Amino acid sequence: MTKYIFFSGKGGVGKTTMSCATAVHHAGAGRKTLIVTTDPASNLADVFEQEIGPKVTPVAKVPGLFAMEIDPDEAAAEFRERTLAPFRAVMPADVMASAEEQLSGSCTLEVAAFDKFVDFMLNEEYEVMIFDTAPTGHTIRLLELPVDWSKAIARSEAGSGQTCLGPVSAIAESKEKYDKATVMLRDKSKTRFVFVMKPEELSLYETRRAAGELGALGIKPAEIIVNGVFPVQARELGFFRTKFEAQEKIVAAAAEEFKVPLKQMLLRDAEVKGVEALAGVAAELFDGLKASVSGTNTNEVAEPAISRLALRDLVGAASGLKYVFFTGKGGVGKTTVACAAAVGAASAGRKTLLVTTDPAGHIGKVLGVKVENIPVKVRENLSAVMVDQGSAFIEYKARMLKEAAGKYSKDALIMMEEELDSPCTEEMAAFDKFMQFLESPDYDFIVFDTAPTGHTLRLLTLPFDYSKQVGLLAVPSGEKPAHAAGKNRYDKVISGLRDKTRTAFGFVMYPEYTPIVEAHRAMQDLERAGIPTAFVVVNMVLPPEACSNDFFRSRRNMQMKYLGVLAEKFRRPVMTLPLMATDIKGLAMLDEVAALLDGAAPAGRRI
Repeated sequence: MTKYIFFSGKGGVGKTTMSCATAVHHAGAGRKTLIVTTDPASNLADVFEQEIGPKVTPVAKVPGLFAMEIDPDEAAAEFRERTLAPFRAVMPADVMASAEEQLSGSCTLEVAAFDKFVDFMLNEEYEVMIFDTAPTGHTIRLLELPVDWSKAIARSEAGSGQTCLGPVSAIAESKEKYDKATVMLRDKSKTRFVFVMKPEELSLYETRRAAGELGALGIKPAEIIVNGVFPVQARELGFFRTKFEAQEKIVAAAAEEFKVPLKQMLLRDAEVKGVEALAGVAAELFDGLKASVSGTNTNEVAEPAISRLALRDLVGAASGLKYVFFTGKGGVGKTTVACAAAVGAASAGRKTLLVTTDPAGHIGKVLGVKVENIPVKVRENLSAVMVDQGSAFIEYKARMLKEAAGKYSKDALIMMEEELDSPCTEEMAAFDKFMQFLESPDYDFIVFDTAPTGHTLRLLTLPFDYSKQVGLLAVPSGEKPAHAAGKNRYDKVISGLRDKTRTAFGFVMYPEYTPIVEAHRAMQDLERAGIPTAFVVVNMVLPPEACSNDFFRSRRNMQMKYLGVLAEKFRRPVMTLPLMATDIKGLAMLDEVAALLDGAAPAGRRI
């Protein structure tokens, strides 16, 4: 048995459910167990049905089980105090004020949350520690940080002694800790990585890509969990038979490709919430006891009345909009919906750019074209691009140094280059690229396919953070940082995001409890920043004519109940999209999806 168990995978595949069930299993076996989430849009509290938050909290009804949600803001406050405390008695007040200001920057949030994560890895109190991670792209970023920060600290120690977080002397002691964490992550006797995926082609693709990137860090997957496999009753129904057979092929491909233990977890007809339900998942996961598929709620629930929105009214020139953002929990279909909306806008005659800000973005797979970090033409009036953090970093650093050449002293340029090599700069660079697309005059309509909710909220608060802190580099006294963007630029972006005549934010979700609750919390967070939510997209709605046995009738009834909850919570116009019998790929199918979002009846071959 390993001490550290990481659950990773694409958003929406069931990582939290599997990690919580695993935690219940180990605690039930008498092992003192801690489950920690590194996802900024955590739903541990929703799954356990109790308050958890940023402090280690006992889980009710499970002796020996504790849980915690890492809060980036609280972690940043702790990190600042721990870093600055040794200097307060010996440094002048003005120096300390400058250091506190520098440690109030946006990049402190990332390194502080990471530092908290490493502290848990080095904790000896628990026999088992389970990490429920953010969706894959952000998890890989988290696991790269010990290597990146160790290198950055070493470079700064040999050079000017400055980092974007202040003097290297203030954080140098972290290097030993980060090096130790890197060794532990690679040690298979201590650390186990479990990939969770759905039996779908895009989920397999994401798992393959993530396994390759983790492999480059010396980390190998130990197990694959394929979650949401249709029960054999699916064979009874033509619509689901097609998906059942497609799922079988994906499971076989995953087993052949990864050659590690693979477990299949059945789709349930109700949501997994609470300790009793998690114990049932644990029994299936560890003891092979299969879940019931008889159908628990077969009394028909009528489809609730909802205010409808047609795609053409959103993307048409008459709407006056230029920017549309699609966000939501991982795995709800944001990419598919964003691609369909972009296709619809282009068909309506608008010169459209589709942008993905998701580090695990796969719009190219959906569109059927290769999408990279410069816009590529997809069809008439439609181009697509991916904000790639690595490419953005190289471009950003080169531009900053070129602009500074000849304007600043040699000492300032050396210090600037060292600080630009910091891992924090990658976030700034990606954000800068995002802003370039927002400011682009080359398109009259721009669709953003964003990362899962927590990371989208982080992206959208960056202009607020950077507007408050224009000076982002420490340079010799009297010299203004060359890459400090003008405050007016950030204020203009903020104003544009808040302007509901020019910008529309839409939450994509499927009609179940967790994505609805997560999206509603995110909507409230955006409203506190002055950014209104314009509409909602409800995806993967089960077609009533396809649900002719008890299991699928029960699942549809659950969906109808939550569709009513959604309408009541959001009070926004809604677009709905039925579950499709086949994966959505290529422009022909996206044209169909765009028609469905306009309210057209599904094509017969899809149901």
